[in-house]
Amino acid sequence: MKTARTKCFYAIVAAMMAMAGHAQNSKSALMANEDRINQVINDMTLEEKIDMLHGKNMFSSAGVPRLGIADVEYADGPFGIREEMEPHSWNSLHLDTDSATFFPTGSALAATWSTEWAYAYGRGMSREARLRGKDMILGPAINIQRFPTGGRTYEYLSEDPMLSGALAVAYTRGVQDDGTAVCLKHYALNNQEDYRGFVDVRVSDHVMHEIYLRPFEMAVREADAWGVMAAYNKVNGRWCSENEHLLNTILRKQWGFPGIVISDWGGVHSTVDAPVAGLNVEMPGSRFMGKALLDSVKAGKVSMEVIDQRVREILRVRMSVKPVPANEANRVPVGNAEEMKTALEVARRSIVLLKNDNLLPIDTKRIKNIVVVGENAVTKMAQGGVGAGVKTRCEITPLEGLRDALGNQVRITYVQGYKSFDRSSRDKKMTPQQPADRTLLSQAVKAARKADLVIFFAGDNREVETEGSDRKSITLPSGQDELAVALAKASKRLVTVVVSGGPVDVSTVSEASGALLASWFNGSMGGKALAEVLTGSISPSGKLPMTWPRRLEDVPAYATGSYPQQLNDNSQGDIFVGLVNNQRNDRRQQLVANYAEEELVGYRWYDRKEVPVAYPFGFGLSYARFEYADATIVPTPEGFDVRFTLTNTSTFDAEEVAQVYVSRLDSHLSRPVKELKAFKRVALKAGERKNISIPVRRADLCHWDEPAQCWMLEPGRIVVQVGGSSDSLPLEAVTEM
Repeated sequence: MKTARTKCFYAIVAAMMAMAGHAQNSKSALMANEDRINQVINDMTLEEKIDMLHGKNMFSSAGVPRLGIADVEYADGPFGIREEMEPHSWNSLHLDTDSATFFPTGSALAATWSTEWAYAYGRGMSREARLRGKDMILGPAINIQRFPTGGRTYEYLSEDPMLSGALAVAYTRGVQDDGTAVCLKHYALNNQEDYRGFVDVRVSDHVMHEIYLRPFEMAVREADAWGVMAAYNKVNGRWCSENEHLLNTILRKQWGFPGIVISDWGGVHSTVDAPVAGLNVEMPGSRFMGKALLDSVKAGKVSMEVIDQRVREILRVRMSVKPVPANEANRVPVGNAEEMKTALEVARRSIVLLKNDNLLPIDTKRIKNIVVVGENAVTKMAQGGVGAGVKTRCEITPLEGLRDALGNQVRITYVQGYKSFDRSSRDKKMTPQQPADRTLLSQAVKAARKADLVIFFAGDNREVETEGSDRKSITLPSGQDELAVALAKASKRLVTVVVSGGPVDVSTVSEASGALLASWFNGSMGGKALAEVLTGSISPSGKLPMTWPRRLEDVPAYATGSYPQQLNDNSQGDIFVGLVNNQRNDRRQQLVANYAEEELVGYRWYDRKEVPVAYPFGFGLSYARFEYADATIVPTPEGFDVRFTLTNTSTFDAEEVAQVYVSRLDSHLSRPVKELKAFKRVALKAGERKNISIPVRRADLCHWDEPAQCWMLEPGRIVVQVGGSSDSLPLEAVTEM
């Protein structure tokens, strides 16, 4: 039972936070044109208003030309501006000017743990969007990675709401400071691709706010995000595109969001409920919010007040983003030097060194003959699978990167090793888990026996990890485990590079290899960045943004039996794939996803259940060594600062990501063993020592109080731990709030 003092404290904190939130949201740049918007709305016909509430083309919605209101042009997707499409199809226009930078995908960006480079990433995306005539980027994609097999794990950021939220804030600021709107997606709880078009997510209110909505709230409240995309699924019984609680109560009222909510493509299910609940634009067509909505307004089923409010929210964004005239768009090629440099810097900081038994960096005085094995050494990842891809001007593969870096110093031989899962494999309904190709394996082993060093490129590709379907396994595809064991027998010097967007089972390749790295789907400059890490030009500094489990059965959603769900009617395809193929996929069977693990997502589960993992959240080795010392807690008006010294005790210049976790000793609530609450990337020269201060905000220490429907701070002692990963926290201090 709460004491009177505790209740009073709760009330004071809640009032303070409510006032702070109101003040913050009232500053939205979208509110600067209300007088003009009033005049425009007064001058519009009902038909013109309805035309604004649905798609005009595949990636645009209508303006009002006679009133000088331009169409809204949308850019797909979050890691590169998609090529230009025919107005009413998914076919390319085959232009010469619509190539773009392929930025590292979401999980790679998250592995940098860098808000600085997330901001630069967003700014680079915006610069290219403007050159292409786009007003709103359909990203960032910030759903929580609930389990590693999710088809869009590569596109999302992290299993942790604090890391996801901080990067989403920086990405959003980078985009919108440059003049383009973001569209946060997919709101909300779109944590699986299998059955996403007809699954009903059942989740408790406090878990929804503390875990799954927190990144969205941070981007709206702290970065003034101008757009949100409603997800395909249901949440607690209502489709996201017509979910009154999500769209009006939480997004618009609690968070003060004044902008646009658009549907995911084909994700609208009603004419009346969707606009009334807060949806602004049905994309890409007008099945529900075109003539049917016009008729509903005339029949009195939808009020003019609702229509005017939805139009007002669109006009706020339209008047905040300067339109690019059609004759000025796609005139200048994009994918230029500045954006490629940003892609390179992000890729450099994303690569995670998981294991190193003194094989790296490559010593060219001793290593003269390198054999590179595996299709992922030469496969380009800008496109593939279902969903957004990038027609990029440049993508340096790992093999190209190594050859450029090592030049004539080392002889490099490439052998294929395995045959990757590809589109034809998918069309034949094969699974990625095929046995090793005996001929390719034999060729690789023969070459490995003659090498001074073998670098094996394992992992997935964009056909294995794809929108519209989840992986059925985290086992490496194409017989790669068997190949790794054979390579290890042929050579005692085996380095394995895992190319993937999310966790894979590395138990076999880790044991077989003297060094192991995760290099992600790492963008246009990924091969160059990887070569720099392998050769020691830079020290690896990436940290895992998600836990890599030992077994799929250990993952909380699998362990609780809440995923995967069983579908009786296997004829129902994915909603987006059906849209692309001009097939209607009206839902018949309704599936339920009970989030039975509650708040114990990712590392929270493994900590509480004491389940061993392959590599923990926040993990990443370096060629350098870092020493943490002298932690102190200093109260501030916003919360407290964690201060300590960090020393690079090695001969390598390097960067370290210092992470701050908190535990609550006296809590009356269900809480994880520890939670990430702050982090900071620090650059240190060899032998350098720095005094570090990392702020922890009071707002980030709060919990969601379901009866009061607001954030509250529970008083009591807080244990603060600091270190280089979630399982290596050498510093500890105690404070009280």
